[in-house]
Amino acid sequence: MGIGATAGVAAAGGIALTAQASSGTGASSGGSGAAGVASSDALAFDKDAYTTLTTTITDADGADHEVEYRFHKAVTYVAAPVDEKYQCLNVSVPVRIDGTAVDATAAPVLFANSVGGYMPSSVADATGVGGGGGGATGMPGGSPSASTASSTAPSASSSASSSASGEVASGGNGMVNAQGGMVSLPKLALAAGYVVVEPGARGRTLVDADGTYYGVAPAAIVDLKAAVRYVRSNKGRIPGDVDRIVSSGTSAGGALSSLLGASGDSPLYDKPLAAIGAADASDAIFATGAWCPITDLEHADGAYEWNWGSNPTSSGSTVDQAVSKELRSQFAEYQASLRLKGLNGFGALTARNYDEYLVRQYMEPSATRYLAALSDADRTTYLAANPFITWSGGRARFSWADFLTHVGARKKSTPAFDAFDLSAGENNLFGRGTTKARHYTLYSLRHESGGSARLDSDLPATLHLMNPMPFLTEKPNPHRTKHWWIRLGTKDSDTSHTVSANLAAAANALGDEVDHLYYWDEGHGANSDPGDFIKWIARITNHTPKTR
Repeated sequence: MGIGATAGVAAAGGIALTAQASSGTGASSGGSGAAGVASSDALAFDKDAYTTLTTTITDADGADHEVEYRFHKAVTYVAAPVDEKYQCLNVSVPVRIDGTAVDATAAPVLFANSVGGYMPSSVADATGVGGGGGGATGMPGGSPSASTASSTAPSASSSASSSASGEVASGGNGMVNAQGGMVSLPKLALAAGYVVVEPGARGRTLVDADGTYYGVAPAAIVDLKAAVRYVRSNKGRIPGDVDRIVSSGTSAGGALSSLLGASGDSPLYDKPLAAIGAADASDAIFATGAWCPITDLEHADGAYEWNWGSNPTSSGSTVDQAVSKELRSQFAEYQASLRLKGLNGFGALTARNYDEYLVRQYMEPSATRYLAALSDADRTTYLAANPFITWSGGRARFSWADFLTHVGARKKSTPAFDAFDLSAGENNLFGRGTTKARHYTLYSLRHESGGSARLDSDLPATLHLMNPMPFLTEKPNPHRTKHWWIRLGTKDSDTSHTVSANLAAAANALGDEVDHLYYWDEGHGANSDPGDFIKWIARITNHTPKTR
C-alpha cells in the first residue's frame, strides 16, 4: 500500500470487453516506402478506419463506467518498417462515457508503451484498449536470484509475482496495485476521457533469418520516437491534443518513457529515424510517467552495489565483495561527476550521504504515509512485527542499515547488469549484428578479456542514445519534457534506488516539475496511486472533460 492507496481497477486478469459494435475496418494506415523522413501525406492517419467497442472500466475509486470508444488497430507508424508487427500502434478514442457523449478533440493523449525487459512489444493482436504487450513478458535479468524477501507486515500487499528466473511478469500496460490486482493505465485514461495511443516497438531478442539481431539498442527508443512523430504529424486527424502527449511505462518501459521525455527532438536520433521512414514532425512529449525505470545502464552496476552490496542473495550467501567494492567505488566517482543536489534543499548528493538522503526524502515519508493510512490496530501489529521503525508524533524513523535488513535478499548477483558471462538481458540489448550479447562497460569487459581490452567503437554513442541522464546533465535538452511523474517500490531491488532519485534530482535542478515518491513495502512493477496519475495529467494539461 502506498500513498493514498485506493481500490484497484480490477482483480488480476484485467477487464474484459463486454461488447463489440458494428462499424469500422480496423485496418492499418501508413505504408511502405523508401527510407528517409516521410511526408505527412505518406503517413496520414485514416480516421475512418476503426471499430466501435464498448467496455466496462473500474476507476481507481472503485466505480464502474461504461465506455464506448473507437478502436484504431495496428496502424503502421513509419514509411519503411523493419517489422510491421512491432512498428505499429493502436489508438483508442472515447465516444461515450456512462451514456454521455464525449468530445475528445482537445483531450490529452496518453502514450502508453508496454515494453518489459527491453523485449519486443507488439499491439498488432490486441482486441481493445490496454491489450498491448505481445511477448514483452520479462524484466531485464542480470544473474537474477529468487524474489526479494517477503514482507513481515500483516497488512502489506503482495508485489509482482516472480518467475523461476527471477523475472517479473509485464506487458499489456499492466502494473500491480496495492491490493495485488492489475492496473491498466490505458483503461483508466480512456475512462477519464483521454485519447490513448499504445505503440509497439522492436526489442532485443528479435533475430532475422540471417541471424541478425534487429531489435537491439537503440531500436526501441527509435521506434517510440517514430510513433510520437506519427501522432504529432497527424494533428487534426488523430483526435486529442497531440501537443499534450503524456508517456507512461514500467521497468524498461519506464526507462524508455524517461528517455522520450529527456531527449525530445534531439538530432542524435535523426539518422536512425530517417532509416525507417519516420514522419517529419517533432518527437518531443509534454510529460513523462515512469515506474521503476531500469536506466542509466552504463552506471547501473556501481549504483546497484552501492545500494544492495551488503544484502544477501536469496540463498543467504553474499556476492563477491571484492567486485562489489570496486563497483561501489565507480559509483562514487560517477555520482560526484553529476554534481546533483537533492530535493528540498538537501545539498550535494554524494556516495557518502546518499543513504541519508534516501531515508529522509523518500523512505521515511513513504513509511509514514503507509502507517498513517492503517487502522490503529493494524499499525500496532505492523510496528510490533517491524521494531526497527520508531513511530513518534505520527512520523516513522529508522536507519538505512535497518531499512536494508528489512528489504532482505537482493534480486541480482554482481555485476547485476553487465554480467561477466554475458547472461544479462542488458548484454543482449547491446548486441550487434549477429552477435547476441556484448559487454558494454569497461569493468566487465576487462574482467573477462584483460586490462587492455577496449569497448567496440559504436558503444559510447549507443549508450548515450539509451540514457536520459546526459540530456539532463551534460547539455540540458531545451526540448525535454518539463513534467515528471516517477514511482517505484521501496522493496524493488531490480535496480538501485539512486537511479530514479538521480533522474528526479536532475530534472528538478533544471526547474522541471517533479512528482517522485516510493511505495512502502512494494516491489518491482508496483503502482499504488494510478488514480492520482490520471488526475495529474488533467492538472498539468489544464484539461476539463468536454461533452457533446
